[in-house]
Amino acid sequence: MKLKEITILTGVIGIVMMMILPIPSWLLDVLLVINISLALIILLVAMNTQEALQFSIFPSLLLITTLFRLALNISTTKLILSEGFAGDVVKTFGSWIARGEIAVGFIVFLILVVVQFIVITKGSERVAEVAARFTLDAMPGKQMSIDADLNAGMINEQQARERRRKVEREADFYGAMDGASKFVKGDAIASIIILLINLVGGFIIGIAMRGLSFQDAMSTYSVLTIGDGLVSQIPALLISTASGLIVTRSSSEGNLANDLTKQLLSYPKLLYIVAATIALLGLFTPIHLITTLPLAGLLAFAAYRMQRNMDKKQIEVEQLEEEQQIEEVRSPESVINLLQVDPIEFEFGYGLIPLADTQQGGDLLDRIIMIRRQCALELGLVVPVIRIRDNIQLKPNEYVIKIKGNTVGSGELLLNHYLAMSPGYDDESITGIETLEPAFGLPALWIDEATKDRAELSGYTVVDPPSVVATHLTELIKKHAHELLGRQETKTLVDNLRENYPVLVDELIPSVLSIGDVQKVLAKLLREKISIRDLVSIFETLADYGQYTKDPDVLTEYVRQALSRQITQQFSREGETLKVITVGPTLEKKIADSVQQTDQGSYLAMDPVSTQTVYQKLSEQINRLLQSGQQPILLASPTIRMYLRQVIERTMQDIPVLSYSELEPNVEIQSVGVVNL
Repeated sequence: MKLKEITILTGVIGIVMMMILPIPSWLLDVLLVINISLALIILLVAMNTQEALQFSIFPSLLLITTLFRLALNISTTKLILSEGFAGDVVKTFGSWIARGEIAVGFIVFLILVVVQFIVITKGSERVAEVAARFTLDAMPGKQMSIDADLNAGMINEQQARERRRKVEREADFYGAMDGASKFVKGDAIASIIILLINLVGGFIIGIAMRGLSFQDAMSTYSVLTIGDGLVSQIPALLISTASGLIVTRSSSEGNLANDLTKQLLSYPKLLYIVAATIALLGLFTPIHLITTLPLAGLLAFAAYRMQRNMDKKQIEVEQLEEEQQIEEVRSPESVINLLQVDPIEFEFGYGLIPLADTQQGGDLLDRIIMIRRQCALELGLVVPVIRIRDNIQLKPNEYVIKIKGNTVGSGELLLNHYLAMSPGYDDESITGIETLEPAFGLPALWIDEATKDRAELSGYTVVDPPSVVATHLTELIKKHAHELLGRQETKTLVDNLRENYPVLVDELIPSVLSIGDVQKVLAKLLREKISIRDLVSIFETLADYGQYTKDPDVLTEYVRQALSRQITQQFSREGETLKVITVGPTLEKKIADSVQQTDQGSYLAMDPVSTQTVYQKLSEQINRLLQSGQQPILLASPTIRMYLRQVIERTMQDIPVLSYSELEPNVEIQSVGVVNL
């Protein structure tokens, strides 16, 4: 054990022994002075803390000092009753306060007890109780605020953990203070009881056992009792004051003295008013001018100096701001900072600020947290922090979604309205402002609150503005997920997988494939909305086939085949027939013959006429399925699947292209159309 730990343990054991063993008067004098010194230290530390958690040991220290003070009371009581003397400190306090007048000493002692018990201790106890209750009630809101700041990119993960820990420590601290304040209250009550015991017991022992007269017994034991009470209550009063300062102290950037000076004396005009009031009291009341005028002059002089200092500081601040602005313009670092591009940005006009303001009931930040979780579950992608900011250059009700600095989606919202999407037919009784649903481009209406229930009964899909934004943002993230997965993000996924599958990761990276190779395969999967959450199966497949080829297109096809169960469940329901558009033999041969092999990989080199014909044929089949309410799915052989995808990728990106080897054998397939040349 360290010396500090041994010292603390020895001190606590010594406090307990003080209650049992007799203590000589000289040692008691030393301990009483230590008690007063300790109380002063605690008070000064409490005054100089910037926030309560900087003195988090205070509840435990409060208990120890209370126990120490009670042990001293017991020791002095034993000496008073047994020897009629309790050391020079007790005698000096009693004689100095009483000054020969026993009644004066008792009154002073009672005043101290009343001030401590009724005013300071009672107030501290109540404040601690309220602070503990409000701290616990505010915990959920603080946790949500931390999550919102983390999601908005204002803090990182480490800062979020530190803030959560601080919230927990605050709750623990104020809860402990609520309980520890009861010890201070009990200590004040015990002091009154000990006072009566010393006084009554001393009279009885002095008269009955020591043969003292009533006057001598009164003089001796009254002085000792008053001294014992004062030497105990003064440290108790200091510690009670420290307790009140701690629980009433709010977080600030300075200590109590600095805050008092800054906040209480920061209004020179008010000091002028107070100075004039004090001067008028001396002029128009019996109070002597010699008492009021110096104070009024001092206040007026202080107000004058404060006003001058404030004006001087204001000028210095303005000059410093101008210099900083000039320096920022000239500094090359200011240009470098502009090169930083956020992965995802959500900008909105000032009219949409209530969506993101939690104080106005906005829940957009909470919805973004859910979006990130949803994308992690559905795509296996850790969505980067979404930067949220207002933009005065946008229309008041407009918002813009950017991926790596480029606008990928936008829309306009009407707060206090609902977006109603038609069920396929128009109800003339439902009126509103015509618009398009931003995520899917469906015709819709902005309706007011009064029309909402009627629209829902008519079959309309009615959503609120935050849901519109959340849906739009989710769809754009899914559409551009492959752009959000770079090498650094892939490294994060690899490190996370390595914690549970170190052998698999070490076998694949870097001996077989590099991080860049793995990133290309994962990005190609995300480009076609295939989840990469099952990284174990993906890495197992890459480890098997990466030894034979480094072509990301070929490796992606192998991975897709390994994920056949996942792909089957993604595009078909159990027990239902999978309706697809198949590729005719002529088109299949045309695509296979148009594949060119190079050292960098293979690519499709089909002539423009054939490509245009394929577009036209596919459009006819797809439009026919869409009109019948079916999801178009293209089904091709494994050898041409990725090349067919390349043909339609630019114009029909949302149409899934599957191969026979990617579907489970038990899936029933029905061809509802054939594309051929």
